Amino acid sequence: MAKTFSISGQHYLFDVQTFAQVVLAAGGEEYHYALLDRTTQGVIDDVANGVSDLGVIMETSETAEQLNAVLDNHGLQFVELVSSAPRVALPASHPMVNSQKLTLEDMADWPYIYFDQGADAPDFFYEEALSSVPRTKAIACTDRASLTELIVALNGYTVTSGILVGITDGSALTTVALDTPEKLSLGYIVKKDNVVSDLEQKFLEKLTKNLEKYAYRD
Repeated sequence: MAKTFSISGQHYLFDVQTFAQVVLAAGGEEYHYALLDRTTQGVIDDVANGVSDLGVIMETSETAEQLNAVLDNHGLQFVELVSSAPRVALPASHPMVNSQKLTLEDMADWPYIYFDQGADAPDFFYEEALSSVPRTKAIACTDRASLTELIVALNGYTVTSGILVGITDGSALTTVALDTPEKLSLGYIVKKDNVVSDLEQKFLEKLTKNLEKYAYRD
C-alpha cells in the first residue's frame, strides 16, 4: 500500500508527538502514512532509498563530521533545527535525581541503557551523546518502551536530549543536566535535491516549534 507521508527517525518521542499533531490537523477520510523507528543506519537507508522523504536524527559536536561524511556519500544532507544540551535521563526515584548537575563518573555504578545500532555500527551512529565512553554496566535495547522500562526497573540511566514528551518517557523519567561541553544538534536528513511535500513541510514547521519549546540550552 503506497504511503504518501512517511517519516523515519531514531527513537524519539518528540517526532511521534509531532507526527500525530500533523495527522490530526490534516484530517481526511482516507490516508496511508508511516512513522518508522529505525537505527541510524536504518534512517539513512530509508531516506536514501525513498522509503521516507525525511529522517529525524541527532548529531553531536563529537560525531557531526563523521556522520555528515556518511550522509554525503548517500546523497543526503543534515539540516539542524535546534541545538540542545545533553541530559542524564533517570527514574524519578533515583538517588541522584536531585543533583543540580551530574558527570558520567557520578553515574559509573549505575546501569547505562542505550539503543542498539547493530554489531558493526561505528560509535558516531549511536543516539546517545558520549557513547564512546567506556561503561562497566551497559545494556542495549531496540525500542523506546524497553529502554524506559529498563531504566526504571534497574535504576539505570541514559544520556539524552532531555526532551521527554508524551505518555511514556514523560511520566516515568526525569532529567538532570550533564556536565559536558558536548552539544546536540537535533534535525532531519533529506536528499540533497528533494522538494518536500506540503505535509512534510507542516511536519518540519511543527517539529521546529516543539523542539524550540522543549530543548535545553545549557
